[in-house]
This record gives sequence, C-alpha cells and structure tokens, in this order.
Amino acid sequence: MMADTIAWVLIVVIAAYACGGGTDYGAGFWDLLAGGADRGKRPRWLIDRAMAPVWEVNNVWLIFVLILMWTGFPTMFQAVFTALWLPLLLAAVGTVLRGAGFALRKPSRRIARRRIFGAVFAIASLLTPYFLGSVLGGVASGRVAVGTPASAHVWSNPTSILAGLLAIAATAFLGAVFLSTDARRFGAEDLVDYFRLRAVLAFGAVVVLAVIALPVTHHDARYVWHGLTRGLGLLFVVLAAFFGVATVLLLMVRAHRWTRYTSVATVALAVVAWGFAQRPYLLPTTLTVAQGAGAPHALRWLGLVALIAVVLVGPALALVYRLDTKGRLQELTDTDTHAAGLPGDNL
Repeated sequence: MMADTIAWVLIVVIAAYACGGGTDYGAGFWDLLAGGADRGKRPRWLIDRAMAPVWEVNNVWLIFVLILMWTGFPTMFQAVFTALWLPLLLAAVGTVLRGAGFALRKPSRRIARRRIFGAVFAIASLLTPYFLGSVLGGVASGRVAVGTPASAHVWSNPTSILAGLLAIAATAFLGAVFLSTDARRFGAEDLVDYFRLRAVLAFGAVVVLAVIALPVTHHDARYVWHGLTRGLGLLFVVLAAFFGVATVLLLMVRAHRWTRYTSVATVALAVVAWGFAQRPYLLPTTLTVAQGAGAPHALRWLGLVALIAVVLVGPALALVYRLDTKGRLQELTDTDTHAAGLPGDNL
C-alpha cells in the first residue's frame, strides 16, 4: 500500500511540474515566435515581467520527481536513466541553459547580448519539454525495461515523437493562457487578444496531435492505449478534454478569471489519465509498482518526508503562486540586478 501511495504522489508531482514548469516553457515558446526586436518587444516585455517572480519556484517540482523516483523506485530509476540517458541529459542541459538565458537576458544592457541570451532561453524552452515528453513516450510504449540498453530507438519512436510534440503544444497552451491573463493584469490590453488567439491555436494543435496519437498508440503502445480508452483512464481523458474546451470558451467570451484554473486542470488531468492507463506498471508491461518499489523502511521514511513536504512546502508554494497572480510580487529592477550601463549598450 505504501508503494502505491508513493507512486500516486509521484504522478501528482509530475502533473504539478507539467503545469508549473510547463507554463514557463510555454512562455519561452512564444518568446521564440514573437518576431524581431521591434515586433517582439511588447510580448517579450510581458513574458519577462510575468515570469520573473516565480520561474525558479517551478523547478522544485522537478527535484521532488527525482527524489521520489530515486528513493521510492530505484529499479525504475536505474532502468529509465540507463535506457534514456541521452534525452534526459539534453533535457537537463536545456533546463540549465533556459534558466541562465532568462536570468542573464534582463540585466544585460547590450542589445547583442540580450539577443544571444534570449535565443538560448527560447530555444531551450522548446527542446526541453520535447525531450521530457519523448522520455515519457519511451516508457509508455513499453520500450524501457530493466536491462534495456541505451539506443535512439527507445526515445525516437512514433509514440515518443508524438509525446514530445504534445508536450510542446500543451506547454504553449498553458503559457498563452497565463500570459493572456497577465496581460490583462498588467494593463497591456493590446496583448490580451494577442495571447488569447495563440492559446486557442495551441489547444487546436493539442487536439490534432491527440487525434493522430490514437492510431499510433494503438499500434505502438497497446497497453497504455487500452488504459486510456476504458475505465478511469478514459474518464480522466474526458475530463481533461472538457476543461480544455471550457478554457477555450472562457477565452472566447473574455472570462479570464477562471482560465488559469481550467487550463491547469486540462494538463493535470491528462497526466493523471496516463497514470491510470499505465497502472499497475511502472514500466509497461515488465515492472509493476510492487516489483519496482524500494525497501519498506525507505518507503516509510519517504512517506514521512512527503507528508512533511505537503504540510510545510505545499502551503508556501501555494502562497507564492497566489501572491504572484494577485500582482503582489514584483520583478527585480535594474538597481536590484546591478545592471549598470556599459559603453556601447546600444550596440
């Protein structure tokens, strides 16, 4: 029972990272497509201002994922990181580079440097969710088992490619929804419709990719396909679709108050649906939760730590997100970042 509990905690934390980190990746995606320096100035201004207070907070969820996997399911951790070390390494490098690009772009006063750091941030925001999605696709397709050697086939198969593209589309959807709401909050009315349109287009991309995924996963990831088309897996897929459509309708009637919640519910419920579709396996169809669980005493301690994290860290994170959405957290000024002017700043 403890192993099952930890497994579901892992799914919830992955969903939290998909929503929190995914929103930031989505903002980076739209930063990449914002256009040249003049055309993209306003969207990038909003992206910087909206992300600045909380972008580092979302990486807390990724740390939780690694700890839960490593301690709670060491056999799974070893199998995944052995067979999929390359896409995981690329995702890790992308996470570091996007963070560095975002952190260094604002205090840089030289236009050339801002462009370089901005390009690093934007491109890494596109590649990182793709590689993370390809990892999930490799696992869901059943290509990862204990002892599976690393190979490109494990993460470049049809299911992995579609999962990577779906990850990009989902993060773009989240990012556009949040930025549309932020534009209204910051009084940038010209950007409300700008990001509203992009949110609708991104959701359309999610729907198209999901439809394409049906025949692909039926052939390539049969176990998960069966789990997603019946029982609780199907129920959560339907709920995710419902909240996705609700988000689009709310955007169309400009009811921005609830769009953040419905968009987050869309992505989170999709992740939970994947969890139900894959049960009782950690690695379909070779390693169950019971088989991959760590030592009982380790699981008990992990459960205690998870409980403490929920009691102490959870409310703190909720407060940070709440303060940010209410506009109580302010971005750093040039004085705070010591971004003093340099000779040739305008070059």
